[in-house]
Amino acid sequence: MTAIRDHLGIHADALILREARTRVLGSNIANAATPNFKARDFDFTRALDEARGEPEATMRTHSRHLSGSGGLASGEMGYRVPVNPSLDGNTVELAVEQMEFAENTLRYQVSLTLLNRKISGLTKAIKGE
Repeated sequence: MTAIRDHLGIHADALILREARTRVLGSNIANAATPNFKARDFDFTRALDEARGEPEATMRTHSRHLSGSGGLASGEMGYRVPVNPSLDGNTVELAVEQMEFAENTLRYQVSLTLLNRKISGLTKAIKGE
């Protein structure tokens, strides 16, 4: 089983994380009109690096450079800082959330397509085609 997972590469892990991020972003969008709701998200790149066993894959070239994660560990949820805060305390900016959701969905579909191609290749190899 490990050999098959290794052959599937990063796309299997990416698919799981993209699905989780879709739920988070969907929750943000659903609560756009909820007073005091705080928009949440997680650092996808860092979570993927950690899922692949590469906790510090993003190399910093200077000690004063910020890490790409903003200090969030894998799967750790953070709060989005709004550009235009609302009067009711809600931090969801619908345009931002919709853009993030659309980008995440597109990347999910790409990972799914690539994963399907890898599985198809494995199937052909098993059948001897």
